[in-house]
This record gives sequence, C-alpha cells and structure tokens, in this order.
Amino acid sequence: MRAIGGTRRLRVVVATVLALSACGAAGSPAAAPNNGDNGDITSIVVTTSILGDVVTGLVGDDGAVEVLMPVGSDPHDFELSARQAVQLREADLVIANGLQLEEGMVDALEAAETDGANILAVAEMVDPIEFGSHGDHDEEPVEDHEADEQGHDSRDPHFWLDPVRMTEAVHVIADAISSLDTGVGAGAWERRAGALAADIESAHQGFVETLATIPEDERILVTNHDSFGYFAARYDFEVVGTVIPGGSSLGEASAGDLAELTETITATGVPAIFVETTSVPTLAESVATESGRDIAVVSLYSDSLGAPGSDGDTYLGMMESNVTMIARALGDR
Repeated sequence: MRAIGGTRRLRVVVATVLALSACGAAGSPAAAPNNGDNGDITSIVVTTSILGDVVTGLVGDDGAVEVLMPVGSDPHDFELSARQAVQLREADLVIANGLQLEEGMVDALEAAETDGANILAVAEMVDPIEFGSHGDHDEEPVEDHEADEQGHDSRDPHFWLDPVRMTEAVHVIADAISSLDTGVGAGAWERRAGALAADIESAHQGFVETLATIPEDERILVTNHDSFGYFAARYDFEVVGTVIPGGSSLGEASAGDLAELTETITATGVPAIFVETTSVPTLAESVATESGRDIAVVSLYSDSLGAPGSDGDTYLGMMESNVTMIARALGDR
C-alpha cells in the first residue's frame, strides 16, 4: 500500500489544523473557546464511534464531545441508557448517522427531536444509495425511497465505507457545528473541514492503488450483512451474497438463504467471507465449511472502530485495515 502516514495521520492533521485555526483571521486575535452564557462549553453528542472520531477531530478543544456507543458496539442493536436519553435533549447538537442505523435509538432520537433537540442525521445528507445498489458510484441521489416489510428505510446507512462520501460528511458536520455559538468563526470550521477532507481524499487515492492489485473478475465480495454496498460501488466490487439477508445485523438467515449462499460461493469461487468485528462469525464459518472449499473468514471493521491501540482505532485506520485485508484475501491468488 502506498504510504498515507499510518493510522495516526488523521490526528496529526487535526492537531495542525487546530493550531492554524486558533490564529483566527489574519491580523485578528485567536478566538477563545466558547463558554456560553451559563459557563458551559458547547456540548455535542455523537451516536457512533466512527462519527465520534471525525467529530472529535473537528471540535478539538472548542467543545465537549460525548460518544454514546462504546467501541465494539453494534449500532443496529445498541440501546440508550436513561442518562444518555437525557443527554440527547441537553446537548447543543446531536450528530446521528441516521437512516435507521441506530435501530434501538430511533424512538429516543425522534422523541428528543420533538422536544426540541438539535439533531443532524448525516447519512441523509450525502446522497444515500439503495440497499443492493452496488453499481456506479456516480449514480443520482435516491429521492423516492421505500420502506421494507419491517418499515426499515430502503436507503443504505453505511455511507462511511465510501471515503469520498465521508469527505462530504465532514463538511456537513462542520457546517452544523459552525451554526452553534462556539466562539470559533465559520471560516475556521471551514478550514478544519477542508484539512480533514483532504486527508481522507489522500487516503482514498491510496486505497485505489492498493485495490488495483485485485483483477477485475475477482472483485467479488461475500459479507456478513449488506453493509459494504458503498465500498463496493466506490471501488468497483460486486457484492454477490450476504450471510444475513438485508442491511441489518439483526436479521435472520433461513436454511434456504444459507443453501443459496453456499451455491453462490461455489459458483463464483470466492476465496473469503468477510464478517464484521462486531459480529460473531459462527454462521459464516458454517457456510464456509458447508461449501466444501478452503474459504477464509476474514474480519473487517464495519459498524465500529477497533479497540484503542488496534489498527482500526481511527476512521482512517479502520479503512486502511479493511483495504489491506480485502486486497490480501482476494488479490493473493
């Protein structure tokens, strides 16, 4: 892989841009952190660890960021504590992924918004694709989406697995924060967002180079659930099957579903099933065994960052790790 500065580069860029933005406009004194009329620093609550990493990088010392989901949590089944439900209402800004990724929090988020909470649902703002849309990444935004039989939104919430969309999300988030009384000018937030987005774009170019080692006819993915659609669309892969049907890790696979997947694996000759670090791989391992072939079960970071100190403990770190693991599994044949 072309060097992109390692998994800590995002933190280095954040430190640099915060130092630059602290200088304020040319000839102007540095803006002091906002303490608000009541002496409290700006409060921002973020639902997922992945968005939490990006928001923390943007905010620096100019706000207090609280991430609701612990690292390793599956956002599809995470439920709020009573204290966290109160935090939604008390925060100056709540940054959620949206599109029902936070399945166990939907009612709490809607109730908090009804009570006046300032909630930003990021996924809705970055041209979401439909589940099962693993084609051209330049397709038009989805406008007339439908709900499935369980009432789930038909749009895919896993946008962060497309770094280009994550650069868009960085600007969306920065715009929302700049509207708060943080004591930091809008220009500073724009500079911070620009630096972070540029770093993510640079990493994306490195990912393109690494994944180019995989022949076109071998760019095929079998995943645990339908969470890699954005990745597939961005990097020209095809998702030919999932262990758990649908876009939620809470779905259930029937015997017929698993038999069909086994047939697909046999027909396509895929060498690996990719599971998430937040899931138990037992079902995927059973499918691999049932196929009668030497199928690797490879863990990727999908819905959560990795533990502190791991190669996936930042957004860029998790993406770099995923690209490396996919390239090794599909390209070394």
